[in-house]
Amino acid sequence: MHLARSESTPRRRRHGAELRAALLDAAWEELMERGYAGLTFAAVAERAGTSRPVVNRHWATKDMLVRDAIGRASDQFSLVDPDTGSLRDDTIALLEQLNGAFTMFAVAMTAQLAAYFEETGTTPAELRASLIDQRWALIESVTHRAVERGEIDGAKLTSRIARLPYDLLRHEVLMDLRPMSSQAIQEIVDTIFIPVVT
Repeated sequence: MHLARSESTPRRRRHGAELRAALLDAAWEELMERGYAGLTFAAVAERAGTSRPVVNRHWATKDMLVRDAIGRASDQFSLVDPDTGSLRDDTIALLEQLNGAFTMFAVAMTAQLAAYFEETGTTPAELRASLIDQRWALIESVTHRAVERGEIDGAKLTSRIARLPYDLLRHEVLMDLRPMSSQAIQEIVDTIFIPVVT
């Protein structure tokens, strides 16, 4: 049962990283509920249990707040290196990890962020690039290990080809707004990606 806060109970003040995290979580929730156009500093402050000037002290503009909120939400989906010894199994494992996260961000990047892209003049690709540097390093390491094992032909491994299974996953999730099936992920790897690199 949820108990209302007593008028005499003082609200615990948050500072530093704890306060910033609470504000970013509130901003993400507002973004998911109202979209970029409907998000306000006042609503973020109210949801976080603080005042609007507190939000303004951390972010000068709404687009900066939203970018940081997306970054924090993205950080909740860090990738774990599967290191199975097989490019096929490594790629499938990474795609499975990304599957749910892509679905969440597909929704955000369509209806919820349309006004953000219009206001800032940026594209979904530019926003994505700012969020996936660490993940992309892991994806590249998986393919480079496969080259070192002699499993695939390194001469055929361009950056576009290395991204191919992940781009196909993202495209299907964006079109369907739901996670791909495990069978579809395996089909991408077995009938498209592996034949191309071998």
